[in-house]
Amino acid sequence: MEPEGLVQQQHRGERITVSPSKSAAHQALAQAGAHVRPLQQVHAHIVISGSHRSRALLTKLLTLACAAGSIIYTRQLFLCVPNPDSFLFNSLIKGSSKYGFSLDAILFYRRMVLAGISKSNYTFTSVIKACADSTALRCGRAIHTHVLASGYGLDSFVQAALVTFYAKSDDLVSARKVFDRMPKRTVVAWNSMISGYEQNGFAREAVGLFKGMQKLGAEPDSATFVSVLSACSQLGALELGCWIHEHIVSQSFDVNVVLGTSLINMYSRCGNVKKAREVFDSMKDRNVIAWTAMISGYGMHGHGVQAVELFHQMRAQGAPPNDVTFVVVLSACAHAGLVHEGRWAITSMKRDYGLMPTEEHHVCLVDMFGRAGLLNEAFRYIREQIPGEPAPAVWTAMLGACKMHKNFDLGVQVAERLLSVEPENPGHYVLLSNIYALAGRMDRVEMVRNMMIQRGLRKQVGYSTIEAGKKTYLFSMGDKSHPETREIYSYLDELMQRSREAGYVPAPEWVMHELEEEEREYALRYHSEKLAVAFGLLRTSTGTIIRIVKNLRICEDCHLAIKFISVVADREIIVRDKHRFHHFKDGSCSCMDYW
Repeated sequence: MEPEGLVQQQHRGERITVSPSKSAAHQALAQAGAHVRPLQQVHAHIVISGSHRSRALLTKLLTLACAAGSIIYTRQLFLCVPNPDSFLFNSLIKGSSKYGFSLDAILFYRRMVLAGISKSNYTFTSVIKACADSTALRCGRAIHTHVLASGYGLDSFVQAALVTFYAKSDDLVSARKVFDRMPKRTVVAWNSMISGYEQNGFAREAVGLFKGMQKLGAEPDSATFVSVLSACSQLGALELGCWIHEHIVSQSFDVNVVLGTSLINMYSRCGNVKKAREVFDSMKDRNVIAWTAMISGYGMHGHGVQAVELFHQMRAQGAPPNDVTFVVVLSACAHAGLVHEGRWAITSMKRDYGLMPTEEHHVCLVDMFGRAGLLNEAFRYIREQIPGEPAPAVWTAMLGACKMHKNFDLGVQVAERLLSVEPENPGHYVLLSNIYALAGRMDRVEMVRNMMIQRGLRKQVGYSTIEAGKKTYLFSMGDKSHPETREIYSYLDELMQRSREAGYVPAPEWVMHELEEEEREYALRYHSEKLAVAFGLLRTSTGTIIRIVKNLRICEDCHLAIKFISVVADREIIVRDKHRFHHFKDGSCSCMDYW
């Protein structure tokens, strides 16, 4: 028989004894949920009933207050707790980290340290996550030393949290050190390391790590595939991307919105927009990100009409576009010369959705007007429609248009304005140098180059990548590091000779104006994209599409040369440059020389 005033309840098969007031308080907390006002009312009841000394009740109350989004109320409650124990601290640190109060989680951890309370792997995983979310690198490193001193250096959960923390903090060297020391790597650790590489531009390393994961028999999950597909997108690794898609289907993975959108981006950025549309059409649920990804895919391939049509379909089906959607629609219009549609899009953006143009929208509009030859309208838009000082990207778009349409006087004005705004960007000097060279002002070309030398600026090195046999190969201008260099150069010479016979004439005015004409032609012949094309033709069978990724804008001479190579080699060649795709076939390009 239980003492008077107590009741018994069943809990997970065991009989426990609680006071009626505490039982009622627990029920009241459950009913209040994560809502501040009801929690405050329950809190008052707990105090009045004398249950405020119950650690279990206070911990539950603190956790719910944090979940309700009131960190101030959570702090106030915490200050009322005498001698908080490790369970309370751990609950606070985890709750603060989970609900977005990362700095508070770190502060609670510091209080825990000052109180001399021992930490557990539970403590460390939560506070390290908070450091990762707030990119508190110095604090996270200090906590790493606490981890080692406390004997949790080999705990798999803590190690996985550290890998995530260092990867999110862009310290990939430290992330990899922790990762390599893990005796047992969880899928979370693999994902964090792969994602860290991919998000910091090390796509080759991300793919390499994924292949290592496969060799060791570690099972990937959806998050793994999302990161690797993004890495494939960067590299243009279509073969690997297709294999991942096949694996997803064969293993019956749920192709949710996130994974489906990753597949759309991969196929689009690897040159197969048709396959991207197949994935898009097969998706059961589509959010604004999926719609925007598909519209962007059409736009980067020069299919402006299809991009605009899909945008209308998106609006008709009730999916509200966001500002990014309008950026990709305007970009599609710019690359396809759809000025009327672009004007309509920016009007609809402001009128129908109440969205105000940002820097990216301004850049797209200036680019659209400039590419279409409407230089005066582009310049007028900059002066009249953009508040304040236009961003450097706006002037860069304007300068590119001046170069394209050979308006040297306006180009010089724009370039000088651009250099005053962003004097440390070597690309601006290169554009200005080209404009002076085309205008025959070689004295000014020399002046610009001297300015670059004085400032210690160098033109960004161009490179091209090509995938063959699930491996990615990289070429730079005049590159002789490949073991098949002699064969590649010999075959490229043959291709260029056959192209000359078909009518190709090099355009040496576009490169390195201080070189003699024969040297210019040599430099042009061995540009990275030409070397990659020659390698691709040598390594693939007849009829296979050649796919190249260039980190910079394809130069005019390579664009012309590859059109001829597509004829003499009887191949379709797809080049993805910094801005868009070029599909070369039968002597023409999908961009219609409009890029």
